[in-house]
Amino acid sequence: MDENYTIKKTISYIKTELKDLYPVNEINSFINLIFEKYLNYSTIKVHTLQEQEISKDIFKKILTVTDELKLQRPIQYILEEAHFYDLKFTVSPAVLIPRQETEELVDWIIKENSNQEIRILDIGTGSGCIAISLAKNLPKATVFASDVSLKALEIAKFNSKSNNIELHFLQFDILNPSSWANETFDIIVSNPPYVTEREKKLMQKNVLEFEPELALFVPDNSPLIFYNKIIDFGKKYLNPDGEIYFEINEAFGKETALLFNENIFQNVSLKKDLNGKDRMLKGKLK
Repeated sequence: MDENYTIKKTISYIKTELKDLYPVNEINSFINLIFEKYLNYSTIKVHTLQEQEISKDIFKKILTVTDELKLQRPIQYILEEAHFYDLKFTVSPAVLIPRQETEELVDWIIKENSNQEIRILDIGTGSGCIAISLAKNLPKATVFASDVSLKALEIAKFNSKSNNIELHFLQFDILNPSSWANETFDIIVSNPPYVTEREKKLMQKNVLEFEPELALFVPDNSPLIFYNKIIDFGKKYLNPDGEIYFEINEAFGKETALLFNENIFQNVSLKKDLNGKDRMLKGKLK
C-alpha cells in the first residue's frame, strides 16, 4: 500500500488478505475489533470516517494482526482481549477465550439469584469471566474463583482489578481436592473441560492449535470426570439447599443430569442454549 493510510484502504487491505480464509461476516467482526482496539472507534465511527488517515504505526500494528489472522490465530489472543457480558477481559493462550454460551450460563445464575447475600465458587475460573461477571451483577454476593493453573489465576486477578471487582482467589485442583480449606458455598458454578479426545477431529484449527488443552479435553473413557468430582465436592461444601450450575457437553446432557439424580440432588434442570443444544445444567442439594 502507499503512504496514504486511510481507514477505507486499510479495511480493503484486511478484506483482500483474509477473503480466502474467513467468511465475510467474520472478517467484518475482525475489522470492528481491530479499530476498537487501536483507535477506540465504534463500528459506526469506522464507517462514517472512511477517508480519515491513520498513523503509520497503527497501520503497521494492523498489518501484524492481519498476518497472524492468516495463521488462524484467534483474534482475541492477538489483541489480548475479549468481551464477555458487557465487560472487557484480558486473555492469553493460558486461558480459554470466553464464549457466548457461557454468557447464557452467567445470565441464568444472575436472574435466579438477584439481590441475594450468597457465597459463590467458580471452579476452573480461567480468565475469571464467570466469577467477575457474577460479582459485577450480584453486588451482595461474595465470589471465590479457583483454578489449578497459576497462570490462569494471574490473568483472572488482573481482570478483577481492571474491572474494579473484588474476588477471593484460590489455587485448587478439583481432581485432587484434599487440600480444601473448608469454605462453604450457596452456589458452585463451573465450565469444566468437557470435550472428548475423539471430538478433536471435529474442532477448528484456531481452537485446537491455540487454546489450552488443559481447559478443554477429557479422556474418551471418562468424559464426565470433572462433573463427578464437582458434585462430590458439592455434597461436602454446599450449604443447605445449595446449588450447582454447569456448562456441559451437548452430547452428554442426560448423562450429566443423571449424576445429580444419583447424588442427593433435586430440582434438576437441563437447559438449551440459543442454538438449541443441551448446554446448561442445574441441581439443588437435598
